[in-house]
Amino acid sequence: MRGVGTRARPLLGVGMVPWEVDMTNIETSESAGTPTSDERRELARKRLQAKRDLKTHAVAYVVVNTFLVIVWALSGGGFFWPVWVIAGWGIGLVMNVWEVYGRKPITEADVDDELRRSP
Repeated sequence: MRGVGTRARPLLGVGMVPWEVDMTNIETSESAGTPTSDERRELARKRLQAKRDLKTHAVAYVVVNTFLVIVWALSGGGFFWPVWVIAGWGIGLVMNVWEVYGRKPITEADVDDELRRSP
């Protein structure tokens, strides 16, 4: 698709963040600068991909950390060292959830408000 910015920042190596797509090269329809249906379709596809990648991230988190807890238990218990991996990776997973579901895209109204605030 020509003219569509497809580069987005990967989050912790998992998926692409759909609303951080470089919008500078996107061709818009003539009326009011709104995205064309092809552009909207591409952004929807990126949002779906981000959701799918989040599910993969969550499954990997559960599988790997379950394995680490089993290794800890089979090695005699003691200090629960898997907590460091669970907590550190958990922070990354929470950030990934925020990027996919909690963060809202930047709208034209947001840009206009920012322009009014700047000197």
